[in-house]
Amino acid sequence: MPPKKVACGYHNQKKINMAQKLTAEQIFVQWEKLQPIPERKQQLLNRRFTVEYNYNSNHIEGNTLTYGQTEILLLFGKVSGEGDLKDFNDMKASDVGMKMMTAEAMGKIPLTQNFIRQLHKTLLREDYTVYRNLPGGVQTSYTIHAGCYKTRPNSVITRYGDRFEYASPEETPALMTDLVDWYNEAEQLGEYTPVQLAALFHYRYIRIHPFEDGNGRIARLMVNYILARHGYPMIVVRSRNKDEYIEALHQTDSMVGASPSLGAKASLQDISRFLAYFEKLVIEEISSDIAFVEETSADVWWYDGQRITFRSESSSKLLRLLQIHPNITLETLSKELNINVSAVKKQLALMTRKGYIQRTDTGEWHVLIVNAL
Repeated sequence: MPPKKVACGYHNQKKINMAQKLTAEQIFVQWEKLQPIPERKQQLLNRRFTVEYNYNSNHIEGNTLTYGQTEILLLFGKVSGEGDLKDFNDMKASDVGMKMMTAEAMGKIPLTQNFIRQLHKTLLREDYTVYRNLPGGVQTSYTIHAGCYKTRPNSVITRYGDRFEYASPEETPALMTDLVDWYNEAEQLGEYTPVQLAALFHYRYIRIHPFEDGNGRIARLMVNYILARHGYPMIVVRSRNKDEYIEALHQTDSMVGASPSLGAKASLQDISRFLAYFEKLVIEEISSDIAFVEETSADVWWYDGQRITFRSESSSKLLRLLQIHPNITLETLSKELNINVSAVKKQLALMTRKGYIQRTDTGEWHVLIVNAL
């Protein structure tokens, strides 16, 4: 039988509706009440975040690795299936950057530009050259510098077809100095909530776009740096919701104005559209973590931030059998589940298509969907 995604059942839906009416700070209070989290649950949360953050942040930028390839690479150090070598290397570098950011966030020293540049160098690893073919058969090239601010103008073509310019190379060093100085002072004064501080930093940073590549990935790392420094759980911007993320930024750009200096100095009121999006995101992500920690059913599973149950009792049993016996045969599964081989094949095919399981190059089954117990 096909799996059924839920946040359903009266009890669960009621809790979700209530969470949506709370502020980010109120949700955070609920999170704090759960501390300390049992070791097993914390390990599972860490595993979820490692895979989900790296997969989604890189997928937003065009990385082609699947969720399964990401998990097998980051948790087991193995390459599975086909993929561009750069995508595998970018994903590993992303995980190193995430760990670097997390360690820095646990410290007490002020934020520095050097840390941001080192984070960028970690993500990009080294300088590389981009080649482009222009009309008339002319080829041009430019170098992406790892850990260095941009040396050429950058811009983006919006989803509406217009070109949007970021800060010039000449403006960037001063604007980044202002951004970091502002952040350190604002954090010390406590004039913003952590969520407001993270949203405003993200927006101002994106309007500067200080590097030639990797700005989105750095922005999302820095959001989690700020949240983690204040005890908040780190969050994931889901690639399936990329359009909502980009639209919130675009609408805010329209309110703030096209000048990069205006964007780099935007106020909390100026970014009200992006702040509303970001607060909603934080509430959803923390609510999901709370639901995961509080889950008591062995039949509830989680996949890329979604809570999932199955109509058939055999589905959960099948997943557990695959976890315990990765090389299990169809015949053994049929016997253990008391269903015919054809039905086993259908369940395996459906779960593979959904991304819940994956067969590795060595023929072993790998279960990607996570049970909270």
